[in-house]
Amino acid sequence: MSRNIWLAVTAVAVTTVDQLSKAWAVTALEGEIIDVVWTLRLRLVHNTGFAFSAGKGLGPVLALAAIVIVGVLWSSRRRVHGSWPTVGLGAIIGGALGNLGDRVFRGDGWGSGGVVDFIDVQWWPIFNLADAGITIGLAGLLVHLYRSERRSRTAS
Repeated sequence: MSRNIWLAVTAVAVTTVDQLSKAWAVTALEGEIIDVVWTLRLRLVHNTGFAFSAGKGLGPVLALAAIVIVGVLWSSRRRVHGSWPTVGLGAIIGGALGNLGDRVFRGDGWGSGGVVDFIDVQWWPIFNLADAGITIGLAGLLVHLYRSERRSRTAS
């Protein structure tokens, strides 16, 4: 499969799984806390800010920023070579689209919706599967860049 297809399939998969998990969380966790194992629990919160709930009330600005970021990431896909980096970029785009969907469709006005977060490990801010996709995708890209740099230094 071409890189574009891998990237799109990954982005759609991350967005879909994220939105399905959030639909479940909104239905099942309203007013509930489910202890899973050790410090992991499921607890519903709506984040109107960005990372770690900073910037509350900036939803419309954050929605516009997410659209720009997704556009920049999509246009940078030509610079990504290899299966794993392509999947990583797709996971980042999918996560960004998942959270953007919450901001656009879960509020009363454009960009006023809160991002649905529900995974609570109690020693880290509450997050969702879109956040996990972004983090894992970014980590994968960073590992790839590090290895590529080491290979190019060794070859020189």
